[in-house]
Amino acid sequence: MPRIFISLSVFYALFLSGCEPMENKGDPRSVFNYNELNGLTSLDPAAASNFENIQPVNQLFNGLLQMDDSLNIEPCIARTYDISADGLCYTFHLRSDVYFHDNVCFESGKGRKVVAKDFVFSFNRLFDSKVSSATTLLDKIDRSEKTNFKGFIATDDSTLKIYLKEPFSAFINILTMKYFSVVPFEAIDYYKLDFRRNPVGTGPFVFKTWEEGTVLIMHKNQNYFERDASNERLPYLDAVTVSFIKDRETAFMQLLNNKFDMLSGADAFNINEVLDKEGNLRELYDKKFNLQKETFIKTDYIGILIDENIPSVKNSPLRLKKVRQALNYAFDRDKLIKYLRNNIGTPAHAGFIPKGMKSYDPSRVKGYTYDPDKARELLKQAGYDKDRKLPELVLHATDNYKEQLEFIQSQLAENGINIQISIEKPSVLRQAVSACEYAWFKRSWVADYADEENFMGLFYSKNFTPQGMNFFHFQNESFDKAFEQAQRETDLSRKKDLYQYMDSIVVEEAPVICLYYDEVIRLVGKDVEGFTTNPMNLINLKSVRKKEITK
Repeated sequence: MPRIFISLSVFYALFLSGCEPMENKGDPRSVFNYNELNGLTSLDPAAASNFENIQPVNQLFNGLLQMDDSLNIEPCIARTYDISADGLCYTFHLRSDVYFHDNVCFESGKGRKVVAKDFVFSFNRLFDSKVSSATTLLDKIDRSEKTNFKGFIATDDSTLKIYLKEPFSAFINILTMKYFSVVPFEAIDYYKLDFRRNPVGTGPFVFKTWEEGTVLIMHKNQNYFERDASNERLPYLDAVTVSFIKDRETAFMQLLNNKFDMLSGADAFNINEVLDKEGNLRELYDKKFNLQKETFIKTDYIGILIDENIPSVKNSPLRLKKVRQALNYAFDRDKLIKYLRNNIGTPAHAGFIPKGMKSYDPSRVKGYTYDPDKARELLKQAGYDKDRKLPELVLHATDNYKEQLEFIQSQLAENGINIQISIEKPSVLRQAVSACEYAWFKRSWVADYADEENFMGLFYSKNFTPQGMNFFHFQNESFDKAFEQAQRETDLSRKKDLYQYMDSIVVEEAPVICLYYDEVIRLVGKDVEGFTTNPMNLINLKSVRKKEITK
């Protein structure tokens, strides 16, 4: 606890450089402070594979395109773009007023202008699995003799061409992901592997310092290229700090004491204390905060490793589909949402594709409901009954899901299924799941881009971890065929049907136990203006202001 306050005081010393504290009358400088329960692992956009990394990367970097709050694609560094009639060539025309942040990696420490070859360099980095978590996203890039084995080509300083092997309907959405941010080759040459903690981008904020596990500090980019409707240069804030207090009660006290401007997520504070059972702010807190809520295209689930070629799975009862189905029937998702989440989110009674996506339809994709009789019958069919009990199963999770999983543990026990909950550090859990070390694990999946391909890609057989995101090593020929067809499909109605068909296969084979489709929820200080929400829960701070509230 003391270390946190020391770090914040260090920040003010760095930021104000001996000036009076900015709360003093007449000092217009403003800082946005928020907390992230889980620590960062990297500030390199090539490693922006988890929610915690994506948020600060979004402040530090830009790509060709971006999404607005309604998930519409907008130009960013690309001024305009066009797609060839055959869907194989994407041409981007770049802005001429975008510059990298000032940094010692550049000559005289002055950031230079971004040109098309910077995107060629940045995107080619993503092919290296030692650097990037995005290698499978590049499968459709055409690096054949036809493109002189390149795929990404800068025809001049302001024109970038990207060539695909075949039409890929989700590709334009994929380019909005943080992976596809532009980075300067000078910074990679200068910092090498330490670029992860010395990021150099073009974003609205510039990296200042990162004390891992304690605080991240970013300053205003005085040369940022985007402007508001009145032609005022963005951003308005002078700085952003991100703290990493793991204890949510401590973090909430910081919010109450005006040390934080925002807390995000139902796991970030005690919802029973702050919200009523309908999910609204209690009167005490309604006077102090604004509550932001909207659909979140995120699925919380329990994943199951089912690859029998892995020794730990070969004799595991989880390899049996009927056992996996029984687990899905053996607990009440509605009670989980009502009593443990105060009606934040929607019980997952459909497939893996969440509410908020076009293909979400519980009447077409029928998931699991609470049915203990069905659960016991399936276990019996799998060979487990009173005489031969199911062995105890170990479920790996992080501490912020402990209460929910203890509820599930209790309900499973009522149906003859005993589980042990093993609490892990987030970084340990991520690495172990990627390395196929855990057979049963609690995770969530947040859309990186607004296409169902992002969710169904987790079950495509060519995306096995550690190279891809198929944590379950799920493999199904019919699924793969439909997935590949959907990637080429441009008819939206047909594409929707294909994704619903795939999702139904996932429900039947049960490599996952879908828990709920989440909801964006934030507590935001009354003095914060321009802080909008979006279904991806992406934190955008470039248009945020802090107003002075008269006490």
